[in-house]
Amino acid sequence: MNDTADSLAQLHVRAATPRDVPAIRALFERAYAGSGVSSYSAAMLRGQINKFAEGQFVAEYHEDEGARLIGFCSSFLVSGEIALKPHGWNWITGSGYASRHDPDGDYLYGMEVCVDPEYRGLRIGQRLYDERKKLVQSLALKGIIYGGRLPSLDAALTRDEDPYESPQAYVEAVVEGRERDPVLTFQLRNDFQVIGLMPGYWPEDKQSRGYGVHLLWRNPHAPDEEEEARAKHYGGRLMDTVRVATVQYQQRRVKSFDEFLDMLRYFVDVTADYRADFCVFPELFSLQLLSMEDQELSPAEAIEALTHYTDPIKDALREMAMRYNINIIAGSHPTKMDNGRVENICYICLRSGEVHEQAKIHPTPNEVYWWNIEGGNELAAINTDCGPIGVLICYDAEFPELARHLVDQGANIIFVPFCTDERQSYLRVRYCGQARAVENQCYVVMSGNCGNLPNVANMDIQYAQSCILTPCDFPFARDGIAADTTPNVETVAFADLGLKALREARNSGTVQNLKDRRHDLYTTVWRER
Repeated sequence: MNDTADSLAQLHVRAATPRDVPAIRALFERAYAGSGVSSYSAAMLRGQINKFAEGQFVAEYHEDEGARLIGFCSSFLVSGEIALKPHGWNWITGSGYASRHDPDGDYLYGMEVCVDPEYRGLRIGQRLYDERKKLVQSLALKGIIYGGRLPSLDAALTRDEDPYESPQAYVEAVVEGRERDPVLTFQLRNDFQVIGLMPGYWPEDKQSRGYGVHLLWRNPHAPDEEEEARAKHYGGRLMDTVRVATVQYQQRRVKSFDEFLDMLRYFVDVTADYRADFCVFPELFSLQLLSMEDQELSPAEAIEALTHYTDPIKDALREMAMRYNINIIAGSHPTKMDNGRVENICYICLRSGEVHEQAKIHPTPNEVYWWNIEGGNELAAINTDCGPIGVLICYDAEFPELARHLVDQGANIIFVPFCTDERQSYLRVRYCGQARAVENQCYVVMSGNCGNLPNVANMDIQYAQSCILTPCDFPFARDGIAADTTPNVETVAFADLGLKALREARNSGTVQNLKDRRHDLYTTVWRER
């Protein structure tokens, strides 16, 4: 990068979006090369953006070759009662997911600032901090708090001539102007004040020896006590209420693919008439197509037959989602992948026309035996016009790490399409779904099959009682059940789910499972492939 920028080039700072995640990760690799600091995972970045989009900024450099992302900063809201005390990075940030974001927080917590080394002559860091200060003033916050790195500390303590005796002595020298630190000196010029030194703040950061400088910038335009007492409305980008419809779908023989689509279209039409935002179908609902065969197919033949319907099903449901203005959680469909693997995939068809996929992570022993199904490797929150959501297919709901991983990414509603043959199997999924709602203070929507398919292997009988589950606290349904169905009867259940109530429960409920996690003792790590 030349010192003098091309006169035709343009530099813009804007809000980060989930589409920026790959570019942000690439930026981290360039910025922290050789430091020992790990890059954020894609899930962590999605969690930061989904929880508080207003607080995440990127800097883009535009020239003839296109746009290049050269800066990123991440932040979230937090109470001063928490952030003004000594703390560790994992604890305060929820292991990088911004899980401690508090919509009623009175300070902005600076989680990360990252600048491409080739573009540091363009004052990118300054621009990003200016955006943070504007955000603080627009939200009438008290200021900005964070733990700053000391990238020159290790060298200053081990140099041959006049090494510093302690980290504290080094920080004092930087504050007094006798020493220059590339990060702390910059912060001091931006009117931050040092309020302490936190050992063990970020153990990974070898250059800083794990230390973080506890920094504070006070908003000169902070509201007085009377103004502060007024109600705040942070994070208002989410709609207040989401209406969901879960379809308890009856499996019966069909004579043609068009007849199958007519049944699906009927339920999409009905739920759309009730102004539902989501219509949910059960796991493996498409196996109904195998009933068109004159005789029972072998597992290999069945998968081959279903493969021919994958694209037509996706195309039809995408068209329905757009035509009827509703988001469709399309159960699941055994899909033969390009590499020959068979995965059990849920297609999420949004009314915008987007189609997302979520593979089942844990196939059941029956699925492995009958269909040779293999588990997927990715689990991501999906952004919709009703906020971030997640999908756990049946057995996946029985693994608490998966739901926590989705909620860490910002999911408010977890959809659980399921397929169970008898009551005990169903109750395993039901009880685990209720537990996931309580543990993660989120909504869980279950949709199952009823009826039977005598000529389809492993789909002989069905048992279901579809439901919509809530956390167990005062803002929600008394028994943690927003809606329930009669077992084994084809029907639809509706419920209005309050996102504001969910936010209030997470931040000021009787119990606060997400906030009260001990990040200093344990965490869930997703190993991306």
